[in-house]
Amino acid sequence: MTRTRLIAALVMAPLAIAAILLLPTPWMLVLAAVLLMAGLWEWFDLAEIEDTLGRTVLLVAHLALIVAIVWASRSNGDYTWALFQLATVIGVIWWLLALAWLGRYQFASDHDTYARMFKLCAAALSVIPAWCALGWLHASDPSPTMLPGIPKGHMWLLTALAVVWAADSGAYFVGRRFGKHKLAPRVSPNKTIEGVVGGVLAGVLAGLGFAWLAGAQPGQLPAVALVAFIAVLFSVVGDLFESLLKRHAGVKDSGHLIPGHGGILDRVDGVLAALPVFALGKAVLGF
Repeated sequence: MTRTRLIAALVMAPLAIAAILLLPTPWMLVLAAVLLMAGLWEWFDLAEIEDTLGRTVLLVAHLALIVAIVWASRSNGDYTWALFQLATVIGVIWWLLALAWLGRYQFASDHDTYARMFKLCAAALSVIPAWCALGWLHASDPSPTMLPGIPKGHMWLLTALAVVWAADSGAYFVGRRFGKHKLAPRVSPNKTIEGVVGGVLAGVLAGLGFAWLAGAQPGQLPAVALVAFIAVLFSVVGDLFESLLKRHAGVKDSGHLIPGHGGILDRVDGVLAALPVFALGKAVLGF
């Protein structure tokens, strides 16, 4: 890990954790929307939307959809999370379908209108459900944790993200030390099966630790471990899918906004896929 990459991570991590734990859900959703719109702008570059006006129109369309979801979720001065939940389910289904796309390396690799359309649809199906899952998790439980003033829902969102962050680090270090068997050499030559195993172990352990802080009961920990395990696997799919887009576009990183890390999309690719499955798993298994 380079010095620049480490410094950037040490700066970003405390800021992200503070925002997740301290911001009320509406402001957390606003901040997440800003970051995801920046990631979408990079996605449009990978989809070879070169016209600035075209990108701007697409970005505004995604923002309009987000605003429409929020507006439609108002009910007698309060909010209902039904649309957020529906979008989360759609996100999980999309990432299962993305596996088939990964299996067909050449699909939508041509530099034509049809390929751009597929990649733009993939952008909406990746970003909007992740944003909805984030909001649903953050607001899922207003009761306090063992940390004074921190609602359980805030801690559950941090748990979901910690699973992905730990998995990324575990995969990186285990893959570098023990990696021999390539996971998907055509899509991402540096990823190994050993790295994925290390990522799964690190992600599950992080999930259990943060779930304890969120107030999970001992009997709920097996369910947490299962959801964390599946979330890590989905995060790998998200990571590979972005790598596929970059391969098609002939670039190494989605952008250059974050020193040592590339673009916003390079940092949230796994999160986009993991958040919906974690939120849905938490709701289904009831922890």
